[in-house]
Amino acid sequence: MQRLRIVFAACLLTCGTLVHAGGLLTNTNQNVAFNRQLSRNAAIGIDGVYSNPAGVAFLGDGAHISVNWQLVFQSRTIRNEYPLFANNMNDATPRRKFGGHAFAPVLPSYQIAYNWRNFSFQSNFAVGGGGGKCIFDDGLGSFEKIVSETAYGASSLASVVDKVAGRSMFSSDQMFGSKGSYSYDSYMRGRQYYYGLSLGAAYKLTPSLSFFAGVRGVYASCNYYGYVRDVKVGNLPLYKVLDPSKTNSADIELNCNQSGLGFTPILGVDYRLGRWNFAAKYEFKTRMRLKNESVNQAPSIGNLPDNLAAAFMAAGVPEAQTKAVLTHPSVEAAMGALKTGFDERLTAATGEYADDARIAADIPALLTVGVSYNPVDPLRLYAGFNYFWDRQATSYNHREKKLSRGTEEWSAGVEFDASKAITVSAGWQNTSYGLTPDYMDDKSFVVGSNSLGAGVKMKLSKKMSLNLAYFFTIYGHERTNAAEAAGSYTADYTRTNHVFGAGLDIDL
Repeated sequence: MQRLRIVFAACLLTCGTLVHAGGLLTNTNQNVAFNRQLSRNAAIGIDGVYSNPAGVAFLGDGAHISVNWQLVFQSRTIRNEYPLFANNMNDATPRRKFGGHAFAPVLPSYQIAYNWRNFSFQSNFAVGGGGGKCIFDDGLGSFEKIVSETAYGASSLASVVDKVAGRSMFSSDQMFGSKGSYSYDSYMRGRQYYYGLSLGAAYKLTPSLSFFAGVRGVYASCNYYGYVRDVKVGNLPLYKVLDPSKTNSADIELNCNQSGLGFTPILGVDYRLGRWNFAAKYEFKTRMRLKNESVNQAPSIGNLPDNLAAAFMAAGVPEAQTKAVLTHPSVEAAMGALKTGFDERLTAATGEYADDARIAADIPALLTVGVSYNPVDPLRLYAGFNYFWDRQATSYNHREKKLSRGTEEWSAGVEFDASKAITVSAGWQNTSYGLTPDYMDDKSFVVGSNSLGAGVKMKLSKKMSLNLAYFFTIYGHERTNAAEAAGSYTADYTRTNHVFGAGLDIDL
């Protein structure tokens, strides 16, 4: 029981990283032009207010506006195997499949630029991180793992008590039993939005060279809600040995709102050389501290000795004998270790969600570089690279130190003007994280991937164009194998991702 609360909190973290293309905490799909081509680091367009702000200075004088909408579907699948899972009374097999689903029906963004002579004044708004709600209807494998271990431990404790008492009571089939069988009900939901509003200006130093400087304000708004209810070991509801007067005394419930504000300085440069264009952008690390407002419930096992004594007395065991059993060194040691471990781990586990706490959640620095080439007038080729300094971005309990390196992304794209009114495009992006066995668990569920996107840009008038796009992500599998006392615990992680988008570009 002492570790039950820890894994519950850890599972909720899985809901934190929701729907995005980019690093661990960054959405790079902030314009539909990215969705249809996937390599915009050196592109010249209004979407460059995010992807290549220095290059926006090369657009014509006047106002340029882009309004975008995206629809995102994502699923996550984890396959686990663990010998103790066979003790689940509702599914007596050692293998499990846990699924989560995320849906963001409206992921909006806009980019605005006003170019005047050599200056370009710009603003961008987008959901720069998160962007939806992720639900795990049946919990996660790491959660059931601890429930199964708790049930096995409770049955073992029951056997110790009964052995000292010289009678079969708590280890009987009517109570905890001796096999460690269990059942429970759980639900988890996470919602995370990182709203970003940037302001900046680019200056065209020469007809071929421009620079950009700006800042983005980031406001984080997150909620994590979940519960663990109806925990049963053998035929005994767990609340009966914690506080029999309250049927919810063994329930775990977490409802935590998190909010925070951070600022991101941004620098950019763009250089044009004939039919070539070269661009780079650097986003500094965003220092983010999230403030918690929580209403949480967690069980306490401080009354366990009194409740066990009451159960003995109700069974007709004399008071003196009951006291002798519960003060026996082996029983006291077992109960003491249970309580001490539970209290210590509960404090450690709930620290990230404790009411009024401030939690480190930095957004890593990001470097993007890109090149484009226009071999013939209707055709444009693009390539890009992104690097996220994940290990330098402080997170709760310094989890970032478990990564081997930052995230790396490579991309390539192509655009072709099929006519004066229609541009078709396609692109590819590879994302590789610096994952290690220590980092890869339910509370940091990411896997390497390849994304493919395609779409069209339709010129509706001289001043208005419509972007339509779809991209999907092909994820790999990350597998872990941990040796436990009860046997090997294995996990296989993968995901799916589908994004539809429409955007309207207007020149005034």
